[in-house]
Amino acid sequence: MIEENVTRLNINNKEIILIGTAHVSKKSAEQVKEIIDLEKPDTVAIELDKGRYKSITEGKKWSDTDIVSIIKQKKATLLLVNLMMSSFQKRMANQFGINPGEEMITAINSAKENDAKIILADRDIQITFQRIWRGIGFAGKMKLLTGLVYSMFSDEEVTEEDLERLKTEDILTSMLDDLKDSFPKLKATLIDERDKYLAEKIKNSPGEKIVAVLGAGHIPGIKQEIYKENDLKKLRKLPKKSNTSKYIKWAIPIAILAIIVFTLFNSREMALDQAIGWIIWNGSLSGLGALIALAHPLSILTAFIAAPISSLNPLLAAGWFVGLTEAFIRKPKVRDFENLSDDITTVKGFWRNKVSHILLVVVLANLGSVAGTMIGGANVVKIFLDLF
Repeated sequence: MIEENVTRLNINNKEIILIGTAHVSKKSAEQVKEIIDLEKPDTVAIELDKGRYKSITEGKKWSDTDIVSIIKQKKATLLLVNLMMSSFQKRMANQFGINPGEEMITAINSAKENDAKIILADRDIQITFQRIWRGIGFAGKMKLLTGLVYSMFSDEEVTEEDLERLKTEDILTSMLDDLKDSFPKLKATLIDERDKYLAEKIKNSPGEKIVAVLGAGHIPGIKQEIYKENDLKKLRKLPKKSNTSKYIKWAIPIAILAIIVFTLFNSREMALDQAIGWIIWNGSLSGLGALIALAHPLSILTAFIAAPISSLNPLLAAGWFVGLTEAFIRKPKVRDFENLSDDITTVKGFWRNKVSHILLVVVLANLGSVAGTMIGGANVVKIFLDLF
């Protein structure tokens, strides 16, 4: 039996066998099958969450996606990132003939063949991404989205270096690798927290003998964390937005309105200039974002109308109204969902497919609105200062 990349531990009268796999290696898949068949464990723990497990075992059923519901639940950006990751994975599969996650498929099948219980040991990838998203600030979000878009639309082929990195990292970790230096907290959320989560799930898996199939990059951290007590509930919890953040979100529009009202009492003409500037900057830049996404003219008009209003209410976002308008006018058809996995591998396909296109419209209209708020707000303050 191949013992390379295998770690054996004994904890609480349980024998735990950690297999450090390469996510894009057929050799790793063969080793996983060999060890599970030989050891016949009570439980096989795998580095997957429920969503990725269903995707691997059933295929990604994009046809189940309710695009309107996604927009209303404020999950358009998350779904767009999922599509970007799928695009990156599909490109790699097409280039190298490799299916990332083959070792996980093998682990699932071998567990079933040996009547072993399957434990999904990883944290929900959506929770991981949301914890990252809330912890990197506006500038970080822009850099993250820019990096993901570049990696998805780049004509450059996946390099051997990228391939080597994917042998120990999952798709999300690899795509965010270049941002780790800029955002130190990224590693804590993306890797360290998941090491703790994986270790706790593995340690508490049922049975006396447990085989855990994991990316090799997680093994060192898990070996340390498995002897500690980690709170899974805490690791699953989304960080609350700070009161300061909430106050700032409300303070900005209140301040803008207060300044315009104050200006009105001193100069109606200047107050009118402030209001017009606010409308033009917000509406135009949000509309520009929708235009760049090649939105329908009515969607662009919606962006222009909605942005100046939504920017004054932190509970609203221009992109939601624009996306819903786009979805109503250009309602995705069955074939759009069926072709989504192939369309997202090219720039033309991403814009042509109505599902991914609507998500782009939402995100770019929102980004334009944010830029409009910053510039429009600065213009309001400038006119106010001119009073003195």
